[in-house]
This record gives sequence, structure tokens and C-alpha cells, in this order.
Amino acid sequence: MLSPDDYMLPCLTKKFFGIECFGCGFQRSLAFLFQGEFVAAFKMYPGIYPLFALGLFIVINFFFKIKNAEKIKITLVVLSIAFIVINYVLKITN
Repeated sequence: MLSPDDYMLPCLTKKFFGIECFGCGFQRSLAFLFQGEFVAAFKMYPGIYPLFALGLFIVINFFFKIKNAEKIKITLVVLSIAFIVINYVLKITN
């Protein structure tokens, strides 16, 4: 029987250089999210939720114009980047 791991793309940075990239864990986190394992998704890649919120906001804002949309988008982008960078630093230092 095939598992979701059989369909995932390998991380070329990890494969060729032996270090994880900023996106390592995103695919597995997304798979956990689709399986309803929300805590496991967060533990695998904490940036999944701010990125999900950003994507959802962009889609909603496409159909309904929201006041201060640019400020909200910038906040969500900064929050996403912060989660990703902090997670990466913690991964490579531990």
C-alpha cells in the first residue's frame, strides 16, 4: 500500500548539501493537516498555519474587498516569515 510519503518531492538542498532548507517539512505538514492531525502538522512545520491564514485571506479578499487588506496581508506575511525563520533556526541549532 502506498503512503503519502511515496508522492512527496525530495528536498534537493538536504540531498546534495546535507542541511535542511526553510521549506523542509512543509509537504509532510500539509499531509498531516489533510489527515486532521493538526498538532502533528504544527510540530512538523509551524509556518503551516500562518501560511494557510495568508492564503485564505488572499482568496477571500479576491472576492470581497476588505478594508485595510494590504496591512493585514503584510502582517500575515511577516508572521509567516517569522514562524519559518524561527523554526529553521531552532532546527539547525538542536
